[in-house]
Amino acid sequence: MSKFGNVAPLDLGVITVRPEWIDYNGHMNVAYYVAAFDLGLDKMFQIIELDESYFKQSNCSSFTLEAHINYIDEVKLGDPLQINARLLDFDQKRMHVYLEMHHATEKYLSATTEMLMMHINMSSRSSSNYPINICTHLSKLFSDHRDLPQPENCGRIIKIKRK
Repeated sequence: MSKFGNVAPLDLGVITVRPEWIDYNGHMNVAYYVAAFDLGLDKMFQIIELDESYFKQSNCSSFTLEAHINYIDEVKLGDPLQINARLLDFDQKRMHVYLEMHHATEKYLSATTEMLMMHINMSSRSSSNYPINICTHLSKLFSDHRDLPQPENCGRIIKIKRK
């Protein structure tokens, strides 16, 4: 067990589907899956010290370069959502993260997202290396996650499957 707690995958807590997230179909709108995953990612960033205080102190941030979301099963108003994350890979400037959203009480998988993120110097608006302490956190987290099986929804290509 590391300082990251539940390391396989990293437990980012439970959030509740809010009224403003519900669309005319009576379930959570696609845009709010991104918002829910982003709230989870904020928690992960706190754990690895890549949080708001780091951004203010360093004038560096993290930008999403690419994201892929799989909408698997709907969630509705008031549903509790468990967000979990895995660090799939990282280097001095980037991290490849995979998050899952489960209904927290019924346990079904609702959605997944895979993201590629880049560390950015806000003064130059260009990529920059993570500082040593964040690289150390990422290295430990990656060590905890690297032997987990490849997620089924990771690395998928969007296309219409033809028979």
